[in-house]
Amino acid sequence: MAKMITNSVIDSLSIGYALLGTQPKTPLLSPQKYTKNLFDVIIIGAGVVGCAMARRFTLEGAKVAIVEKASDILDGASKANSAILHTGFDAPPGSLELQCVQAGYREYESIRDELGLVQEKSGALVVAWSPKDLAGLEAIQNQAHDNGVQEVTFLDRAALRKQEPNLSQAALGALFVQGESIIDPWSAPYAYLHQALENGARSYLSCAITNGEFDGEVWSFETSAGVLRSRAVINCAGLYGDLVDQALLGQSQFHITPRKGQFVVFDKAASALVSSVILPVPNATTKGVVLFRTVFGNLVVGPTAEDQESREDSSCDADTLQALLAEALQKLPALAEMPVTATYAGLRPASEQKVYRIETRADMNWITVGGIRSTGLSASLGIAAHVFDLYSTFGRTHAPLQRPETPQANVLADCGPRGWKEAGNSEIVCHCELVTRREIEAALKGPLRARSLAGLKRQTRATMGRCQGFYCSARLSELTTGMIDPPIAKEILRD
Repeated sequence: MAKMITNSVIDSLSIGYALLGTQPKTPLLSPQKYTKNLFDVIIIGAGVVGCAMARRFTLEGAKVAIVEKASDILDGASKANSAILHTGFDAPPGSLELQCVQAGYREYESIRDELGLVQEKSGALVVAWSPKDLAGLEAIQNQAHDNGVQEVTFLDRAALRKQEPNLSQAALGALFVQGESIIDPWSAPYAYLHQALENGARSYLSCAITNGEFDGEVWSFETSAGVLRSRAVINCAGLYGDLVDQALLGQSQFHITPRKGQFVVFDKAASALVSSVILPVPNATTKGVVLFRTVFGNLVVGPTAEDQESREDSSCDADTLQALLAEALQKLPALAEMPVTATYAGLRPASEQKVYRIETRADMNWITVGGIRSTGLSASLGIAAHVFDLYSTFGRTHAPLQRPETPQANVLADCGPRGWKEAGNSEIVCHCELVTRREIEAALKGPLRARSLAGLKRQTRATMGRCQGFYCSARLSELTTGMIDPPIAKEILRD
């Protein structure tokens, strides 16, 4: 039986994601348009999981479209994370999350050199700050071993001080997890989607789905880009995944309660204070506040964990940031001498269960990938492989690409071959982050070109340094005239 979403359902749910971003221009789908834009798979949502999904399905030979309401990819939960590639040492034993995190880790390492991705194996320390924490380290070590992560070593207080001499004297001991790494949180998913597009996938950005129906074999969506049709759908809508299911399937198996995480970014000089990721002993709700270096040379503390109703409010508040800063100073006292460069916040799509909510509706040719919280960046490639296996049970078969194109990632990490070091870079536009005019111009071209200031930041890091755009915004405004919406000058006035 055909499943159809009506305008009244759309209005009552008030969804603000790729689905329902604008009011439908026509109440029903147009049959005469059905002959074009037929895909094997439509992926709703271009966050890190959606980008990895597009890559996997394309390389497996499927005809793929990825649909995103925002003008740039990674504009939802994926725009703010801790940029850590996890080993899965502390994931629930036997869980789907553990399976996907470890499969994602292995695949990331297998394609890292081919795509030019960044990985710095900094290792991580799970630090005990109280006798109770210290007593809990053995259980965490045993869990890591049960999860197949063997390179986990206990450090007593003296050994910990030797490895991280700047940590507070209050640190009583730690577990050192050797395989934990820091990576670039944006270049990787851009590379995933770029590879998909180079091998035939289609991206529809600034594309709102306004209506949809399933006739038993094919889904048809009325969108701001016209009618798109697909034999199967993968819902990767993140913070809006439950509402997309509710609207198009009539029900959702889970409910998203956004969990805000606020961060404080310290000046680049602070990164010399630690060599490893500093993790707390986690609790039942969250992995806790982390101190971590970035591949861009900063030191960051966060995230907090604050459940809220709003799926859009990623604002910071002074009291929470002050408490976060105080916690950082307690753990790393030398930060008192370090200036703060920036603050930011992100939303994680937490559900009522602390598990991945990957739901299959074979009768509707539909798979939902929901509830992907803090491990989404690490697990994305593994999630995509798992979902393709689920999709294969629908009876669809494809011929994997034999010699796929492998475009190189845009490297922004300090350790990489940055553009400012090359001859003929024209000029350095952002001196804090050493971003060249050539890099700005490259980011404004192609199917994934930056269409907003936020998108330009993620592709170049312009305005993300010490001055936060004070010196380079005028020049950026000139270089992006007519290409960024809203214009950079208007963005600055609004801020």
